[in-house]
Amino acid sequence: MKYGEKEIKKFDINNKENFWPNKNKNDYTIKITLPEFMCKCPRSGYPDFATIYIEYIPNEKVIELKALKLYINSFIDRYISHEDSINEIFNILEKKLKPKKMKIVGDFNPRGNVHTIIEREKDVKSKIN
Repeated sequence: MKYGEKEIKKFDINNKENFWPNKNKNDYTIKITLPEFMCKCPRSGYPDFATIYIEYIPNEKVIELKALKLYINSFIDRYISHEDSINEIFNILEKKLKPKKMKIVGDFNPRGNVHTIIEREKDVKSKIN
């Protein structure tokens, strides 16, 4: 096993060192693009590829970017649907960050003539869930 594979295998997104204090009291938006997401179809085992877009207004915490990269890379050998992967990412980040607003989009590459985009967002101010 290569060092990157070892790092991904032992990684735990729940470790507190993956989330840093937000030192800024003003509202600002963090936008992150992760263009190399990969998971496996739970039915066929074929690989699914996507670009993940994360946008959030932090509250008290922000995610450390290497931690986010490792978490996203941890899906590479998982059998998980498009819907479940985006909802899991959203749920984990929402639980740990408690952002003022967050939106996650999974733009999955076409496979079998089907292009899927999964979006989930929450706006604490307007109560969109």
